[in-house]
Amino acid sequence: MKMPASEGEREFLIEYLKEPEHAADLLEAILEEKEPEPELLRNALKKVVEARLRIDSLSESAKQQWEKLDKMLSETGGSEIYTLVELLEALGFRLAVTLKEENTA
Repeated sequence: MKMPASEGEREFLIEYLKEPEHAADLLEAILEEKEPEPELLRNALKKVVEARLRIDSLSESAKQQWEKLDKMLSETGGSEIYTLVELLEALGFRLAVTLKEENTA
């Protein structure tokens, strides 16, 4: 999977990722890569965060969590995340990214 190169492609992707289903699909696809590129996960998460910021639906807590995760990913390349994915696969499981169900009470 390749991230867009031009500004137009980048903007299209940000608009596309405003839909939570599309963001979940992108993240799940990246986590399923057989030969993961560490920077790809970080870039995809950055685009998802940017898309959520543009529709003003990112809490302060989420922003802080993103900053902590971004720092970790920049230092480790996400090796812990991909190791978890590999372990789950070896155990017969898979990691899925799905939408959180909203409470309608």
